Formats: sequence, structure tokens, C-alpha cells
Amino acid sequence: MNSRAVFFLIFLLCAGLLGVAFYMEHFMGLEPCPLCWLQRFGFMAAGMVSLLAALHGPTGFGVRVYGFLLVVSAGAGLGVAGRQLWLQSLPADQVPACGPSVDYMLDVLPWVEVLTTALRGTGDCAEVTWRFLGLSIPGWTAIFFALVVIIGLIMLFLPRKKSGWIQG
Repeated sequence: MNSRAVFFLIFLLCAGLLGVAFYMEHFMGLEPCPLCWLQRFGFMAAGMVSLLAALHGPTGFGVRVYGFLLVVSAGAGLGVAGRQLWLQSLPADQVPACGPSVDYMLDVLPWVEVLTTALRGTGDCAEVTWRFLGLSIPGWTAIFFALVVIIGLIMLFLPRKKSGWIQG
């Protein structure tokens, strides 16, 4: 499989996961918390990197550059998902207080303060409102982010051979 196809499949995965997130918000009524928004941005970033790489069709060093960017964007998303999973594992008396909505914070706070507040997480982020096969939403996003990070690392470090898994 060539790198262009792999990057395009990652783009489709990210777009599909964002579609699921918007479906859960608008049709299932699940309101995203600040950490959920940051995870969406992680999938948007990984998807954009992948789409650019698929359109560019890099070879050699270019595959490694896009692989690195993929690791950084998905790795950031994985870190945010891990933070939310940690908040969800806290005993009820240690969960931080609930905060204002992301829309409100964006209206009244500078973006740096919105980002730091979102990264800290709120009580909303610790609430588990949906599960599938025993995993909450950040559990599933962590799995998908980890998958993208692994593929990005393969793109970054796998030697380029014409007979290899990913051709440049």
C-alpha cells in the first residue's frame, strides 16, 4: 500500500469519527465538555495533516515529515483523552467543580485562558454519559488516537522499500 492511500484512510477515519461526534451531540443530545472539544481538534488536526499528505503524495523524507506531524497531532489528542480518562477515574469527592460551557468561555475569556481551563478539565469532563463495550467516549478516542500515533510512527521510522508495507 502506498503512503498516499494510508494517509487518505487516516483522513477518512478522522472525518468519520468527527461525524460520530457531531451525531452524538446533535442527535443524541450529548453536550461536549471542554476536553471533548480539544479531542475533536486533535482529530481535525490529524485529519488535515492526512488530507494534505494524501493530496501531496509525498515520498521519502516527505512521508517522514507527515508521519511526524501525524504523531504530534494525534499524540496531543491522546494526551487530552488520557487526561479525561484520569478525571473519570477520580473518586467523586476529588472531581473538580463543573465549569461554564465552552461557548460561554469563548465569548468572555481570552483564548489562552479558555485553553488552560479546558486542559485542566471540569466536573463535566469527569461525567461518563455514554459507554460502548464498557468504554466511555474518551476511552474510544484514546484507542483511535493511539492507532493513528502508531501508524504515524511507522511512517516516520519504517525503512522505505518497494516491497515494504508502505511505499514512499
